[in-house]
Amino acid sequence: MAHSAVNNRPATSPVAVRSLQEMLKDSTDMSENSSSVHSAATAPTPRPHPTSLALGTTNAPSSRSTPTSPSQNGDPTLSRSQASKMETIKNWSISTYKCTKQLMFEKLGKSSRTVDTELEAQIEQLRDIQRKYSNVLRLSRALTSHFYHVVQTQHALGEAFSELAQKSPELQEEFVYNAETQRSLTKNGETLLGALNFFVSSVNTLCNKTIEDTLLTVRQYEAARIEYDAYRTDLELLSQSRSEANAVRLDEATQLFESHKVNFEKLRSDVTIKLKFLDENRIKVMHKQLLLLHNAVSAYFSGNQQALEATLKQFNIKLKSPNSSIPSWLEQ
Repeated sequence: MAHSAVNNRPATSPVAVRSLQEMLKDSTDMSENSSSVHSAATAPTPRPHPTSLALGTTNAPSSRSTPTSPSQNGDPTLSRSQASKMETIKNWSISTYKCTKQLMFEKLGKSSRTVDTELEAQIEQLRDIQRKYSNVLRLSRALTSHFYHVVQTQHALGEAFSELAQKSPELQEEFVYNAETQRSLTKNGETLLGALNFFVSSVNTLCNKTIEDTLLTVRQYEAARIEYDAYRTDLELLSQSRSEANAVRLDEATQLFESHKVNFEKLRSDVTIKLKFLDENRIKVMHKQLLLLHNAVSAYFSGNQQALEATLKQFNIKLKSPNSSIPSWLEQ
């Protein structure tokens, strides 16, 4: 039916055909002119041949803008920060090199070092005291641990005697006597443990906090001494040559030397003051702790329960709950 409809369509005249062809030609020319104008206005830039595949960006437009860093935008704050970091790294590297060189030359005997005989003797004495006090601390901890187990064993033994007293009528009196004795020893042992724990805690604070804080300042002082000697040596070498080329370097070396000299003298003063106060504090603390240890141990082994309790009250020592599973010095 469709085919017959097409064949029955009325015929077109030659004039109409010619005018239709001219209209089609004119429209073709206009479309070509329009496309050429459009292509001239938005001519695409040629794309370079890719050297690698950009994964996940296949459909991304070619005119995508890349983020620029603040430094490319000329941020003065960031530029100053980066310059400051680079200057810090540079100064640190130079200082490390000079100090390492100074240490090597001192060991080889090629360079002199600043020596404060009196101060260095005090520092060495402090280090010796720390070593000896650390040994006392180690032994005191061992004694406290062993004695803690003794007290626990006495407590268990007293409980065993008490149980046997109820089940053994023929030896009930003897078991009761021994059970009471072990309970009394356990109670006094717990009191002595309180004194030992207090002694260990105080010596630990003195060794690992008070003395260590002073030794930290001592290590800073020793590092400052090396820096001071390193820049002093550089200044002495530059001073030997009076040429105009070294004038700027000599001025710079002088300023650096004066700066390190001020820091060195400040730390030396700090160490002297700390050593003085530490010595006074150490004598005061150890006098109290040694008196406590002597009175508590003497009262315990002499069986003087009242003197033992009075000793703990004298030093304001509070006991933990009886038969605690862990001695207090292990909780530090």
